[in-house]
Amino acid sequence: MTTAIYPGSFDPITYGHLDVIERAAKVFDRLIIGVLNNYSKKGLFSVEERLEMIKEVTFQYPNVEIMAFDGLLIDFTDKVGAQVIVRGIRAVSDFEYELMMAQTNKRLKDNVETVFFATSAEYSYVSSSTVRELAYFGGEIDQFVPPSVRQRILEKY
Repeated sequence: MTTAIYPGSFDPITYGHLDVIERAAKVFDRLIIGVLNNYSKKGLFSVEERLEMIKEVTFQYPNVEIMAFDGLLIDFTDKVGAQVIVRGIRAVSDFEYELMMAQTNKRLKDNVETVFFATSAEYSYVSSSTVRELAYFGGEIDQFVPPSVRQRILEKY
């Protein structure tokens, strides 16, 4: 059984994230969405709120689990028995950074592979930070996030 982790802050989860989740859930036996608890960043949503939102929008995938983690991702792979790290790639700039991280992780744990999913073209420009900024200034975010996530964002602003 292959276990993969799709890590991120998911602040908030977007249709771009969901695109990767749906596709990765078809490839791997078990997909863990690892929600990073980054103590150095003040997010729009708490870790608990992000976990709830992700559960709401991924309930239809029986092999998907949602867990918070802190510290090094490569240590989290040991904790959950994952053999694969899933990363979404939107642009060449993402690839450069993600390749460097994949090589670092491979050096730290040679039994963990990183697999890149190219984000579908319709979501290639979507990011959580763009969604937050649009919402902050009253812009329309319906096309970027599920309705339940949109509602939570609007409640914050």
